[in-house]
This record gives sequence, structure tokens and C-alpha cells, in this order.
Amino acid sequence: MKPRPKISLYEPDIPQNTAAIIRTCACLGAELEIIEPCGFLLSDKRFKRVVMDYMDYSKIKFYQSAEHFFEEKKNQRIVLMTTKGSINYTKFNFRADDTILFGRESAGVPEKVHKLIGDRLKIPMNENARSLNIASSVAIVLAESLRQNNLM
Repeated sequence: MKPRPKISLYEPDIPQNTAAIIRTCACLGAELEIIEPCGFLLSDKRFKRVVMDYMDYSKIKFYQSAEHFFEEKKNQRIVLMTTKGSINYTKFNFRADDTILFGRESAGVPEKVHKLIGDRLKIPMNENARSLNIASSVAIVLAESLRQNNLM
């Protein structure tokens, strides 16, 4: 089987967004990785309402902490999506086996995580906009990665 990109969420804190991302990953064939702690329980009714039965079709891996995540990924390329990135995601050459990391909805990732990752990308937006919804961002970037690698 061909390698496929992985979507990683750093300590997600909005259940509806995580559920929507699970659906996106299930529909597009990407594994989802969740770096704990989560800001909600998977039994949360808001989560269940959005995720519906897509949990059954999803490949989800949980990491107990960022330290565990980075230890396991030490020989893999991690790409950070951030509003502080300097490279437009459409100008970046994604590889089929990339791990694409997204920060918390409320705070992104801490500076120490920024320093661990060399590839920091952004989705260009109007200058007055702060950020896109994380579920929208995941869909945009995952689709581009799949397109570049002829996986769609």
C-alpha cells in the first residue's frame, strides 16, 4: 500500500473540530494522530454528533504527550501548519509520508514545538483575517498533499 500523509493534532480543544477532522481523514484516507491531552472527552455529545459513524472508518493513533510524539517521529518529516509560517503551502513539495501537524485551536503550538520543526507553512489569507477554522485548514492542506502525490 502506498504511504499516505498523516494529520496530527496538538492537544485539540474543540470537540466539533476534531470530529470534523476525523470525518475528513476517513473520507480522504489519511491517518489521524492526536497528541494528548485533549481538551474534551471522546464521549462528549458535541463530538459524537459531528463524528457520527466515521470513527469506525478512521485510523486514529493517540500519543500520551508531545514528547512521545516527537520521539516516535524522530526519523520522519513533520510539517507544521501555522499562521506564523513563512512558506505558502502551495509552494511546498509535500511527500506522501509527511506528518502534517496542526496546533490547538485556542493557542497553536508552543514555541518549543516551533523550534523542533524546520518546515513551517501557512495558508495565505486576507491581511485582516486571524485564522481559518482548523477543520477547514486540514481539508485544504490534506487535499493539496494528496493532489501533489497523485493519491486522489
